[in-house]
Amino acid sequence: MQLHIVNPNSSTGMTEQIRRVAARVAAPGTTLDVTCGASAPRSIEGYTDEALAVPAMLAEIRAAELRGADAHVVACFDDPGIDAAREIANGPVIGICEAAIKTALMLSSRFSVITTLPRSIPIIEDLADVYGADRKCRRVRAIDLPVLALETNLAEAARLLAAEVNIARREDQAEAIVLGCAGMADLCQRLTSETGVLVIDGVTTAVKFAEAIVGTGYKTSKLGAYAAPLEKAGGFAQEVA
Repeated sequence: MQLHIVNPNSSTGMTEQIRRVAARVAAPGTTLDVTCGASAPRSIEGYTDEALAVPAMLAEIRAAELRGADAHVVACFDDPGIDAAREIANGPVIGICEAAIKTALMLSSRFSVITTLPRSIPIIEDLADVYGADRKCRRVRAIDLPVLALETNLAEAARLLAAEVNIARREDQAEAIVLGCAGMADLCQRLTSETGVLVIDGVTTAVKFAEAIVGTGYKTSKLGAYAAPLEKAGGFAQEVA
């Protein structure tokens, strides 16, 4: 299968990290096509960044469809533009937040999420509700480190994350931790080893979800909400066969 992974921000360093992490878990028959939104913000930290990133992300998905993509992974924990992406894609579109949260729901009875900046907490709390986590998501925490610092100071990020994992285990009674940023993906196994807590990364889980769904032969329903966008002057439309 051909799996397209789009990093909605324009950071090439983060895009390469996402490629590296995905390659570690991709099945032998999976070809990875990893892109980023070249005209998007360098990081996505809030609703405005999300809105600015979505047009470039949709363009990348449309181009990947023309290259024969069987599925798409949106590698930003805010899951920006997921519904619009499902309108223009034939195959499944998997957001890393949804994939990670649903994995946590299957592997633990209580979990917490650790993200970068405090401003992302309400965004992720709302997503956890949308994805059915309810009270099983005990808390969304932040290490108060900007997304781009994950590229330049990974050692400090690892230290802060390990400390927060231990606090979540003690204070939240969290049985698992979900990493709330694609830029944290490289630290997943290290944090599990250091803390003894199951740490879940959305990039790896989304890759495996996409492979599984494609393997079943299922595609995105085109009846109703995810039908191809209507053709109109100035609109972002694509015929999806």
